[in-house]
Amino acid sequence: MSALTERLRALIATNGPISVSDYMAICLFDPEHGYYTTREPFGQTGDFTTAPEISQMFGELIGAWAFATWQALGAPLPVTLAEIGPGRGTLMKDALRTLNRLQPGFIEQATITLVETSPRLRAVQRETLASFNTPISWHDDVAQLPKQPLILIGNELFDAVPIRQYVKLQNRWHERLVGLDEQDQLTFIAGPGTPDAALLPADAEQAPDGAIVELAPARSAIMAAIAQHLATHGGAGLFLDYGYLVPAVGDTLQALRKHAFADVLAKPGEADLTAHVDFAALAGVARSAGLEAHLTTQGDFLLALGLLQRAGQLGASLDEAGQNAIRDAVERLAGPDQMGDLFKVLAVTPPGLSPAGFARERPSPT
Repeated sequence: MSALTERLRALIATNGPISVSDYMAICLFDPEHGYYTTREPFGQTGDFTTAPEISQMFGELIGAWAFATWQALGAPLPVTLAEIGPGRGTLMKDALRTLNRLQPGFIEQATITLVETSPRLRAVQRETLASFNTPISWHDDVAQLPKQPLILIGNELFDAVPIRQYVKLQNRWHERLVGLDEQDQLTFIAGPGTPDAALLPADAEQAPDGAIVELAPARSAIMAAIAQHLATHGGAGLFLDYGYLVPAVGDTLQALRKHAFADVLAKPGEADLTAHVDFAALAGVARSAGLEAHLTTQGDFLLALGLLQRAGQLGASLDEAGQNAIRDAVERLAGPDQMGDLFKVLAVTPPGLSPAGFARERPSPT
């Protein structure tokens, strides 16, 4: 039994069952035993592979998007280019290299910063970005960013932000909690808490007993802070994650360990815990701050930015094996059966700005 399992059992035995949100937060961010504070989750030797680790093309196209957005904003200087939840720094590395090519001197003029709370990951990011001869700073949250126009990137940020779950029993919704069974093992139970009916998806009333809905106030709070910064100081944000455009009933909480799905309660702190992102909810928060929200799929977004053209450039000088690797990367990033449709993209911009990459923008629910 892991140390975190023992701690959770003692916590629940003493104080009673905990919310799914608290369970996720402890498993992922506990200072001594949390997943992100103690482990290297990324890449083939970790538990999952993110888009920037699949191919340099992903970060390069994000860099091109940032440049096009900066121009559309009127090329403001000073300007902050930031990534929130930057992993190993791979995306920022590829984006900065592209920006250096598109606009020599831009990264020296801009404020480059990463929003990251983990000291361990900050050290990895410093090493990844060490080749750039420009100051790079780190902050704990968006509130600490400079009070100036901001271009903010967040890739697979919101999926790891803790959610609350509610289960329907006897035609009523109850908060889903993590408690202990008769053998003192972690188990899901129904608690007395009920959700605000106005926040439930449209199909909640027809859902059968045992159905689960997910609400994410912590995600909305992060987006509200970002939107307030953008509305006050100018700029735009780009967020890519797996999720859905139309809210619906369903349990999407999952654990990933060694590139395979695992039991959510089996090994606390030893597996990544995530849940699908409600992009309609995030878009609604941005719009309430007076911003525009643009939605599409990752496949459409990358193709509109020139993924196939960039793949052709990279593959031109490679042998057959190298070209096959490029084609495989394109398929993983943009194929409808892989990340292309599963991952969605949200751009948050000032009113009237049409962001690059949204040529085939998906309509959002009103």
